Amino acid sequence: MTDIKSYMQTLGRNARQASRAIAAAGTGSKNLALQATADALQAARDSIASANQQDLDAGRQNGLDEAMLDRLALTPARIDGMIEGLLQVAALRDPCGEITDLAYRPSGIQVGKMRVPLGVIGIIYESRPNVTIDAASLCLKSGNATILRGGSEALHSNQAIAQCIRQGLARAELPEAAVQVVETTDRAAVGELITMPDYVDVIIPRGGKSLIERIADDATVPVIKHLDGICHVYIDDQADLDKAFTISMNAKTRRYGVCNAMETLLVAEPIATAILPRLAEALGEKGVELRGCERTRAVVDQAVPATDEDWTTEYLAPILAIRVVDDMDAAIQHINTYGSQHTDAIVTQDYSRARRFLSEVDSSSVMVNASTGFADGFEYGLGAEIGISTNKLHARGPVGLEGLTTQKWVVFGDGHIRP
Repeated sequence: MTDIKSYMQTLGRNARQASRAIAAAGTGSKNLALQATADALQAARDSIASANQQDLDAGRQNGLDEAMLDRLALTPARIDGMIEGLLQVAALRDPCGEITDLAYRPSGIQVGKMRVPLGVIGIIYESRPNVTIDAASLCLKSGNATILRGGSEALHSNQAIAQCIRQGLARAELPEAAVQVVETTDRAAVGELITMPDYVDVIIPRGGKSLIERIADDATVPVIKHLDGICHVYIDDQADLDKAFTISMNAKTRRYGVCNAMETLLVAEPIATAILPRLAEALGEKGVELRGCERTRAVVDQAVPATDEDWTTEYLAPILAIRVVDDMDAAIQHINTYGSQHTDAIVTQDYSRARRFLSEVDSSSVMVNASTGFADGFEYGLGAEIGISTNKLHARGPVGLEGLTTQKWVVFGDGHIRP
């Protein structure tokens, strides 16, 4: 494919045309497409697994690390998850066309707001081929057309999944161009996609920090993004230590290569000696490298010295930074200074402190006595998510159906004219 610009322009034109059809589609048609795609995935499990194995084999030959390979793998459970995600999105309330805040004005007209699709959404992502289904399902249900550009390392997997999506759209008699998967691995395609404001209304990047920074810097289309997932768990001196142990272990070791994994553990000084040795032993058994401040290393012999860089690093690996802090004030200050406004949690039995933590930590998800691993659209009842946004405008946190829509004013009259 030599003319990348022409190819991407064609995708854009087709997407814009399809966006009008999908915006006008009824909920029943959209749900039928989702259910038919789920059926197609179920029928194509073997071919999807085979395509994914091709990608995994190539990834190992190309030196992908274990975290990337974990993201790339489509296990039977993850295929089950894709199918379940489609059915859950189909079961969700359709936000399109919903009218809210309808009220009479003194003139006699009624004024309200109607929820409508954004239009065409470009999604750029790395490794995880299940994002193809998550993105397609959410864009489809919210009435948007989408152009999906997955990573070259997942090319075969994404093509196999795209075939299932096309089958689902065809069964519902919806335009195939409502969901288009970019077929070229040429990186120039990304540059074209993010600079087509005539055809693309918003870009959502999912991937490493360097990718997202590049897109945010170069895009002429609005971007919904997060750069880092530097997530914290703070164990308060009023915490239930058994809860603190299980929450911390889950937040770090459930999966290492995900953006909601804990990267820094903060521990109140009065209970550091009671909880840190136990955690250090369990984390060590799982092969997690510990990097600690001076007070941490006084309690945990195996911890290596932490540097300032550790407080601002998203490891996506079995590495954990640990800091012993004086109290909750110091914990909140640390999070708001070094965090990435993604997800942060407190473990405490003190209700007042929990409320303060919720109010004062400036992140898109803030939790009390729960693992940061819950920061996920599926767990939040969104059915699936198209990404996590740390933006403060338009959408924040896991972005589901409502985050992929906007509102327009609607006015009802009965021959009313303005004097």
